[in-house]
Amino acid sequence: MSTDIAVDDRCIGAFWELKSKRDINTVIYRLNDLLNSCVVEHEGNLTHDELLLALPANEPRIVIYDLPFATEDGTRQNKILLISWLPPRATPQHKAAYGHTHAALRDTLDGSQLLPVRSTSTADLAYQCLASHARTAAQLGDTSEHSGLTTSAGQARTPAKGPGPAPSRQSA
Repeated sequence: MSTDIAVDDRCIGAFWELKSKRDINTVIYRLNDLLNSCVVEHEGNLTHDELLLALPANEPRIVIYDLPFATEDGTRQNKILLISWLPPRATPQHKAAYGHTHAALRDTLDGSQLLPVRSTSTADLAYQCLASHARTAAQLGDTSEHSGLTTSAGQARTPAKGPGPAPSRQSA
């Protein structure tokens, strides 16, 4: 398997549609059968529950999700999440390919504006867990510094050891 993952132009267009026009709130990406090209599987408006139902139990996915939440003081905000969905029953080959896909998308898209979330179960993607993660990032003010944050059982945490994704490029 090659580590070079091609990102289809539609993937980029769907991201910019979500980011700029806010006509959609979710883009789900998958790899083609050869595991060498990232394509859009779904784009549209999904509730949080519909998003969880859209994720396959045995196959990884990458999701861009515009999460609405309230800060500690009640201010309504949105954060755009870059979710790596890596269920435990996915094959090692798929997990590795989706790791490369996550990096390719982060590098191709405006990664400095994306809050990364890595998940292995739907419990990791519980609304309160995601909102807590987004609030933490909002308080710290810069999502690119938090690329090592991971959700787990409703809490944001920093991994003990091991490399995280490469730092994102800052927008001018």
